Amino acid sequence: MSQPREFTGAITALVTPFRNGKVAYDDLDRLVDAQIAAGIKGLVPMGTTGESPTLDYDEHLEVIRRVVVRTAGRIPVMAGTGSNCTREAVELTRKADAAGADAMLVVAPYYNKPSQEGLFRHFAAIAEATTKPIVLYSIPGRCGIEIAVPTVARLRAAFPHINHIKEAGGSCDRVDQLKQTCGDSVTILCGDDGLTLPFISLGAKGVISVASNLLPAEVVALCDLALAGELAEAAVLHQRLQPLFKNLFVEPNPVPVKYAMARLRLIGTPEVRLPLCELTDSSRALLDKTLAGLGL
Repeated sequence: MSQPREFTGAITALVTPFRNGKVAYDDLDRLVDAQIAAGIKGLVPMGTTGESPTLDYDEHLEVIRRVVVRTAGRIPVMAGTGSNCTREAVELTRKADAAGADAMLVVAPYYNKPSQEGLFRHFAAIAEATTKPIVLYSIPGRCGIEIAVPTVARLRAAFPHINHIKEAGGSCDRVDQLKQTCGDSVTILCGDDGLTLPFISLGAKGVISVASNLLPAEVVALCDLALAGELAEAAVLHQRLQPLFKNLFVEPNPVPVKYAMARLRLIGTPEVRLPLCELTDSSRALLDKTLAGLGL
């Protein structure tokens, strides 16, 4: 049996390129190749940045399959398989596993706001559908609930392959709590580019990044410096990139990053699907200024 793939360092939460309302698979292929060439450590198709809520079931799985095939084992693929319907999340997890994904990113159920016991049972059902690593995804700003630290610890004790968490609650205190409770048994990945450096300084092992869609080599360098303990050098790079980290969220993700990527010809169009829509004029001007400030 092959060893599980490692998920540390800079990992890209891939956008899903569109053209005329359909997934632009040729753009997706080119994006995967460019990310790998730049040294990125892993790819996440069908996360929030991939607009998973507005792709239908078949599209969702086809994007995962396409990324797995194009990656061809060169770096690990962490497939987004979460849902607020446990049955659907279990089925997506099984099919992503069969398609060759190396791990599953599973978001807390949104909208229905389960209790912590409901969360435990939800993730337990998903864990029983695969033996591959499961990355819990706590993002209370989008889901309305947090995966409580005791729930993380309980899941880890019951299912050894629940061994990562993407922490996107914006709190350094959460990193401390997770480290104190779970030690090194759970790998913490930052879910916010602007917090990558402080999170790593407190024990996180990398970032699932939006900005690396645009600047993969720079986000890799930031993570590598921070993980090596070169915090002063990492801080210099963080300060240079911080305006981009901030302004990529001037409107809902992934609208700004897709605009910037289309401007740099990394994808063919900045298309998003409703209910997301194009950037306002003022936001486009801000992104143009931000890119120019980075020499792009």
